[in-house]
Amino acid sequence: MDVSWEEFGWERLGRGVGRRRLPGWDATVALVAGADGALLYDTGSTLREGVELRNQAEGLLGRRVTHIALSHPHFDHVLGTAVFAGAEVYGSAGLGALLARGAEELCASAVRHGVPEEEAAQAVDVLVAPRHEVCGERTLDLGGGRQVLLADAGPGHTGHDLAVLVPGAGGEPAVVLCGDLVEESGEPQAGRDAVTSRWPAALDGLLALGGEDALYVPGHGAVVDAAFVRAQRDRLAERFGVS
Repeated sequence: MDVSWEEFGWERLGRGVGRRRLPGWDATVALVAGADGALLYDTGSTLREGVELRNQAEGLLGRRVTHIALSHPHFDHVLGTAVFAGAEVYGSAGLGALLARGAEELCASAVRHGVPEEEAAQAVDVLVAPRHEVCGERTLDLGGGRQVLLADAGPGHTGHDLAVLVPGAGGEPAVVLCGDLVEESGEPQAGRDAVTSRWPAALDGLLALGGEDALYVPGHGAVVDAAFVRAQRDRLAERFGVS
């Protein structure tokens, strides 16, 4: 299962777990492999980027991605989904309806941030909404004893933030895929769809999910620890006037 992640430009986080920081917006995608299934967390900002991720995942694992979890509805995390034919797609409750009614704005956001207009339009035209929506928590069995927990962790960065807990195995720490609820390479971005009054509580939830010894993987930036998440939580509470 663990071929050389590094030669594909990925960072190994544990047995069958790795992530890649994509160029452009430094957005993280992560891959979790079990004996039977493989989960990809986020799909990139264009169909072209999605194809690259699909080819890399198949090169790493020798098989296709079977499950996709979308962290939140921003262009740099969802626009590559359509190239993963047959994958079961998961998102937080309400994400499907939001993507359906917000496709035009999603395209405009991608173009504003530098995605070529034709590429953005192509991706939005075939945009895949989650077939499975997570309210609370849901466990996926990827086979061979590898289970992952999908958690509707927000609202916070957006109204639809989905985190993934990968329990530790063989003495390795658990991994929490945080999406943009946590950012390391800059201050967390609070756009018009942020729910700032709930964001600190969402980070409390992530800390409860992973515990003190977990690796926390931000949506942008380097892997961090619980102390970093707690400090960011406190800064957000001060920034937004939340107790």
